[in-house]
Amino acid sequence: MKQRIRVAGIVRKGGEVLLLKRAGGRAEMPSWYELPTGKINFGEQPEEAMARIVYDCLGERTKLVRLVDVITFVDLKGSSRLANLYIVYEVGFEGDSVKITTERYSAYRWAADSEIGSTVLDEASLSVLEIVAGKQRNVVKNIDYRGGVNVATIYTDGGSRGNPGPSGIGYYIVAADGTELKRGGEFLGFSTSRMAEYYGLKEGVEQALELGLKSVRFMSDSLMLVNQMNGVYAVKNQDLVPVYNDIWALLNRLDSYSFEYISRMRNVDADREVNRVIDEHLKRE
Repeated sequence: MKQRIRVAGIVRKGGEVLLLKRAGGRAEMPSWYELPTGKINFGEQPEEAMARIVYDCLGERTKLVRLVDVITFVDLKGSSRLANLYIVYEVGFEGDSVKITTERYSAYRWAADSEIGSTVLDEASLSVLEIVAGKQRNVVKNIDYRGGVNVATIYTDGGSRGNPGPSGIGYYIVAADGTELKRGGEFLGFSTSRMAEYYGLKEGVEQALELGLKSVRFMSDSLMLVNQMNGVYAVKNQDLVPVYNDIWALLNRLDSYSFEYISRMRNVDADREVNRVIDEHLKRE
């Protein structure tokens, strides 16, 4: 079965979602609407691809690219079945008006949720909207940001030189007002980057408990880790299961928590700690 990987952007205004009309179309199949969607170029991070697509299609610089979900579904293409993996973002841009800046699209419209079903939509965009609208996350203590909750933020990271190879973890902790509370790292030994990411998160939770924090946002640049902690993907690698279970046992001692994906550029402090502990170990060697 073939698989395609795409990013898709959900742009909302006043309860309506932005849809773009494809130019052209065959006589037996009129043009359809779709979300701002496209491929990830070689060397791009998914959020970079999303920002590029918005600029290419609408001529606008993004001021918000927030991960909403990663979804998979299968649709039929002729006699074959096509597996889809869509990385879905909430997108906001600087301008107040919309203009089409690519020949790929001929028009746009703002559609209320009640109008989606009566709009001629691309199958993939329709699936994305239906799944995102209907999906309920199974995170028991996800943070409710209403009511003035005092939420700390913990950035975690893990890395391996060689994968597998010499590995380390790092964390960077800030209070709700942005004040740095603590940072640090630890050398793991010979491991994989995947395992290091999990041990980095475990250390972050342990540090939260040690500091007496009650509500925490955990930030990571590992999309796999964030999606597994949010229940989007199951943990199938048996080497990860013990530390995954340890993390959840520790999380039960917090009042509330959430897991968010960020770009590597926003995780430089935790990444710096990872490289520091690995470099220090290699120098001693």
